[in-house]
Amino acid sequence: MDATLSRIWDQNRRALLEDTLPFWLRHGIDREHGGYRFYLDRDGSAYGDDKPVWLHGRFVWLLATLYADIEARPEWLELARHGADFLRRHAFDTDGRMFFLLDRTGRPLRKRRYFFSEVFAAMAFSALARVTGDPQDLADAARLVATLETCLVDPDTSSPKFPPKWEPGTRPSQGLAGSMAVLRAAQEFRKVDTTGLADRLATGCVNRIRDHFVKEEFEAVLETVGPDGEFIDTPEGRLLCPGHAIEAGWFILEEAVRRRPHDAGLVRLGSKIIDWSWHRGWDNEYGGLLYFRDVLGKPCTEYWHDMKFWWPHNEAAIATLMAWRLTGEAHHLERFHQVYDWAMAHFPDPEYGEWFGYLHRDGRLSTPVKGGCWKGAFHLPRMQLYLGWFIDRLVTPDAAQQEAVS
Repeated sequence: MDATLSRIWDQNRRALLEDTLPFWLRHGIDREHGGYRFYLDRDGSAYGDDKPVWLHGRFVWLLATLYADIEARPEWLELARHGADFLRRHAFDTDGRMFFLLDRTGRPLRKRRYFFSEVFAAMAFSALARVTGDPQDLADAARLVATLETCLVDPDTSSPKFPPKWEPGTRPSQGLAGSMAVLRAAQEFRKVDTTGLADRLATGCVNRIRDHFVKEEFEAVLETVGPDGEFIDTPEGRLLCPGHAIEAGWFILEEAVRRRPHDAGLVRLGSKIIDWSWHRGWDNEYGGLLYFRDVLGKPCTEYWHDMKFWWPHNEAAIATLMAWRLTGEAHHLERFHQVYDWAMAHFPDPEYGEWFGYLHRDGRLSTPVKGGCWKGAFHLPRMQLYLGWFIDRLVTPDAAQQEAVS
């Protein structure tokens, strides 16, 4: 390992354990009402009391994963259970689906047609089951993953099951977010699953992403397509989110190395997605990743299309380094240093810790908040986990081949 990468590994380990995680443990634990607080200002003071359900699942996953894979600190497990208990008490509606937003005491405020609350709760209970061995944690994870399978695809018709965003009689469509989020939930559930459900669900999600959203004719990954992958020539149908596609790319790379033998075709697919999305998203004028692009170069309708959000840079750092580790292709490592250096120069807060989340295109700060309904303890600490520990542990295709021969 070269000295620069060794320094980055160490930097991310220290940042996670001495900066990012302490920020959230110091300011984000609600001992009075249960669960966690995410509406945090720059200094960690609360500016809102509502509790996003999906961010609770993410934080439980993080704490349980740290306990399982980094160090068995009792505090981490206790705080993971603290969040999981809040979810069990308050986050489920009578139909078994989950709310999206609760008030501070746990009363429901909002329920959405999306299933992202279920995605991250499934990841949370899968991670908990891995460390506790508790049959209830495993049962909750299995039930949620089964719900995701039902929500994403009706096995009898292979059509989307959850309520559509667009009137299906006029403009039927499906989104990339559903397939890639369920893929990630399946990958976490696989660590405790003995039924084959996780493998089946992961394979279906990868195939759907490859067959419906990856467009060779555009060299791009679309966010929204028709039911069978048809191109929809509208602002929504032309929309690209480079950071989102890059994240999907590394999910696919990880799927490739979790299979035995390693799936070289998925390594090529994931690397291609990352390459295409980098070319679409990198801002050659100011640096950093643009949030949205139009696949045909037409105007984007979202007003934040040219902003620089924290999380695409977290995902791009993971993706490019993982792609380099699995392929050995130098351009992935060059891009890793490019995005990592830009992010480190713009997002970290040297005074209060953690990262700012939202920058203008030129890198100026838009808002100093550290959390809210969309930003919590997830993308940044997950990047630090992968850069500090997990990517270095990946079994590369060459190593796997040597193991098979021996």
